[in-house]
Amino acid sequence: MLSLPQVRELEKQQYRMVGNHSAVKVCGWTKSMIRGKGGCYKFAFYGIRSHQCMQMTTSMFCANKCTFCWRGEKAPVSKTWYGSIDPPAQIINEALEKHLGLLDGFKGYPNASKTAVKQMKDIRHVALSLTGEPISYPLINEILEEFHKRRISTFLVTNAQFPEQIEKLKCVTQLYISVDAPSKAKLKEVDRPLFKDYYERMLKSLDVMAKKEFRTCIRLTIIKEVNDDDLEGYKQMIERGKPDFIEVKGYMHVGASRMFLERKNMPLHEDIRIWSKKFAELLPDYTIVGEHPQSRVVCFMRKAMPGQYIDFPKFLELAAKGHAKAEEYSSPKIMPNG
Repeated sequence: MLSLPQVRELEKQQYRMVGNHSAVKVCGWTKSMIRGKGGCYKFAFYGIRSHQCMQMTTSMFCANKCTFCWRGEKAPVSKTWYGSIDPPAQIINEALEKHLGLLDGFKGYPNASKTAVKQMKDIRHVALSLTGEPISYPLINEILEEFHKRRISTFLVTNAQFPEQIEKLKCVTQLYISVDAPSKAKLKEVDRPLFKDYYERMLKSLDVMAKKEFRTCIRLTIIKEVNDDDLEGYKQMIERGKPDFIEVKGYMHVGASRMFLERKNMPLHEDIRIWSKKFAELLPDYTIVGEHPQSRVVCFMRKAMPGQYIDFPKFLELAAKGHAKAEEYSSPKIMPNG
């Protein structure tokens, strides 16, 4: 799916190709936690341990060319799957091997947390969000099931252009849908989608999300003076998708996004905090439960949820039975790994 020059460029940036269409890269927050400097917002909000989390994708291609994406031309674009389909176990085995290979240098790093270094080889979480569109992988249910069998929780991110793939999802620890604009015209401007029916696809994705029983989250990437002025429109999207969580995250002026946006479009965390408080006034069924200033993100939770943290052992127990309801594996306190 990628040309040799593309692969070489990715490898320079510490990506590692996995099979024919997948890839892995160590997240900066994984490195931060190994150094004893703190974890990412998913640790603060949900209890995921960053040093035991692998960041990867099962598909390098995407159906959008988002203006705010820092990845640029690293990933090809396509509306349909093409090429071979690697088996789930093969993808996982190779991804784990290459992820741990990228972390190998920390074993001799003098300032690393000895506990984190010891635990980092025991991967307990996977974030399927690195680049491209992971959910487009035809065997997405099979690979999620395989992760769960290995006692690895799954966070899956999609840009809402493949509603049929969302509809067929059986069980995932937490599903994210990125809602990058509250109107059809603005979504076209921000996401630069390939599909002509991009807006209808997003709406259908939200309708499907509303029916899912596992944990769900809508992520709003706020770009200052671009997509931040229609709170009522965003409210309608939230009401349609009925997510358990909402993450309001500030756009970061880095990478390829600098070709399309300006530094003034990057909000400060205080901007995100103010925007979120205004948004909260429109959402009586949600409450703000946390923020992560380093990532410029604020987290909302549906008030009916028993807690924001994930009971990983309980989730894995439920996943083994093929069905997990959000309320059954959510907790008011940080729980142990699965």
